[in-house]
Amino acid sequence: QARGREDALEDQHQRTAESLSMAIQMYGLKNCDTCKKARNWLDRHAVEYRFIDYREQPATPEQLKRWAEAAGGFEKLVNRAGTTWRNLPPARKTPGSTPEWTLLIREYPALVRRPVLVMADASVLVGFAAKSWESRIGSRE
Repeated sequence: QARGREDALEDQHQRTAESLSMAIQMYGLKNCDTCKKARNWLDRHAVEYRFIDYREQPATPEQLKRWAEAAGGFEKLVNRAGTTWRNLPPARKTPGSTPEWTLLIREYPALVRRPVLVMADASVLVGFAAKSWESRIGSRE
């Protein structure tokens, strides 16, 4: 009977892992090298996901707010080292409110640190770091 409970727990864990992986949405840009590395990592680890290019399907202001909360604020969600940020007019580099941030990011989607993973439990991972992803997502190999 103990083995039956263990089997049931393993089955439940497997179903949970499968539903988690199938519900992963990866937001990024098709031609972004970091997004390509992240997609390769997911593929190598047999993690199912749906890729969404947010130039073609822009994130909503609500999504951007959730991503910023997960990243620790808009300042951390935005990649200030990239050429898109550096080429902004100085007046655009000081958004003072959430609506100003969301407007700026919707106008310049390449500002977002990539990729953004939205998990089944609605948690968000911003940026690609293999070790962090391994501990959060795991491997299905």
